[in-house]
Amino acid sequence: MKLPRITQWLVFLFVISLPFTTNAGKFPQVLLDTVAAAKRATPVVTLDQLKDAIDDPNVWIIDVREPDEYASGHIPNAINIPRGVLEFKIWGKIGYPEDPDMDQKMYLYCSAGSRCALATKALRDLGFTEVYRTNLKLKEWSEAGNELVK
Repeated sequence: MKLPRITQWLVFLFVISLPFTTNAGKFPQVLLDTVAAAKRATPVVTLDQLKDAIDDPNVWIIDVREPDEYASGHIPNAINIPRGVLEFKIWGKIGYPEDPDMDQKMYLYCSAGSRCALATKALRDLGFTEVYRTNLKLKEWSEAGNELVK
C-alpha cells in the first residue's frame, strides 16, 4: 500500500527532526523529574564564583564526568571524581576516618548540569554542608574564552 504524498512528506519531516528534539522521550520521565528535583534542592555557584575559585586552595573544583571526558578538557585545577564513584571516593579526600572535614567547600560540574546536580544532592544527603553545583554547560565555559586543560 502506497501512502499519500502528503503523508510521506510528514513522515520524512518527522524523521529528520528527531535529532533536534529535547531529552524528553530520550530518558524516562522519572529520571528527568529526579534531576529537576536535585537542581531545585541544591545551591548553585555562578560562573564568576567558579572563576574566582580556580586558584583558591580552600575550594575544591570537582569534575564529576568520566575520566575520558575529563582528559578531553577540564577546568584548571579541577579534580576528577566520576559521579558513579563519588560517594565512595570522597571520603579519602576529606580525611575520613581520622578527621573528616564535612564543611570542605566543593564546586561540582559536569558537561551539561544533570550529573553535577545529582552528585551535589548525594553529597549533601551524606552530610556535606558546603557543596555547590554549577549551572553551566562546559561548552559555554570554553566558548566564553575560559581555559580548558588537557
